[in-house]
Amino acid sequence: MIAQLSGTLLNKELDRVDVMTPGGVAYELSIPLGVYESLPAVGSAVVLHTHLVVKEDGWQLFGFANQFERRVFQRVLNAKGVGPSLALGLLSTLTAERVVRALREKDIATLQSVPRVGRKKAEQLILDLADKLNDLQVSPSPGGPRPEGAGVEDAVRALVSLGYSTADAERAVRSAIDDGRHTGGAAELIRGALSKIRG
Repeated sequence: MIAQLSGTLLNKELDRVDVMTPGGVAYELSIPLGVYESLPAVGSAVVLHTHLVVKEDGWQLFGFANQFERRVFQRVLNAKGVGPSLALGLLSTLTAERVVRALREKDIATLQSVPRVGRKKAEQLILDLADKLNDLQVSPSPGGPRPEGAGVEDAVRALVSLGYSTADAERAVRSAIDDGRHTGGAAELIRGALSKIRG
């Protein structure tokens, strides 16, 4: 198991990064949206906690900012019918802390704000995980503004990648900005837009 990866950040996108290790091997990692915001500039040193998913059609490496985020991802994968793509979507839309809170509090509405999570899927997640998160300590949300992240175009692109049409994504992003939900961070803007879409 590859548990951690450190090296030079070669490339970063909203949902993936390329990291060159000191040994000369470059790895592509899929990441949740919150990790993108915390990444340094391309060419800088970076350390990511990782989880490797092995399938018949290939291997996929996932990168996380900290061990807590990785543990939440791994725990969500244990739920019935949840694959890496949906687990990553949960962390991208809600953050790891909110995922844990929503499951513990059996908050179906919050879970349904995630693309591809309907009521039945939310209920299944709660059934499988609500009582199995006691070892995960949720830290309070940090105060202050988020770091500068992607712009409006990147936010629209992220919503489209989550399954929404371009038109719906653009309307939701504009609405979130009008409501003052754009605080400079891509994740905050996208979550505000998601709340508009889900209404």
